Amino acid sequence: MALGSPDWISTDLKLGGAPAASTDTHVIVRVQPQTALIKVRLFQDYGEDIAADPSFTTVFDGSLYLADRRFVIGDVMGESRFVKYIGGPQRWRVRVAVDSPKGYARAADVVLSAEQ
Repeated sequence: MALGSPDWISTDLKLGGAPAASTDTHVIVRVQPQTALIKVRLFQDYGEDIAADPSFTTVFDGSLYLADRRFVIGDVMGESRFVKYIGGPQRWRVRVAVDSPKGYARAADVVLSAEQ
C-alpha cells in the first residue's frame, strides 16, 4: 500500500524485509498481497492526540512533504487510489499502524497531524 503525495513514487523505494519504507514524500506499507480488501482509516489530529487502534503496531512514524496538500492512499501499482485534500501546511507528521506488521495486514490506521 502506498501513502503520501500524489506525485510518482520513487522506484528506489523498496520494502526489503521491513513492514514499511519511506522517502520524503511517500510511505509504502506491507499489507495482504492482492487477496483481500485492506481497511484503511484516515484521521486528522488537530491536537486531540488521536491514536490508532491500541491492538495495532506502529510501522511508520515520521514526516512527509505534501506539496499540493493532498494525501493519497492507494496500491503501489497505481491502479486504485483515494485522494483527500487536507489543506494546512505542506509538511505533515504521519503515523501508520497495522493489525499485522509481518506482511499480512488487512487493516491500517493513518493519523495525520500538522507539523509546527
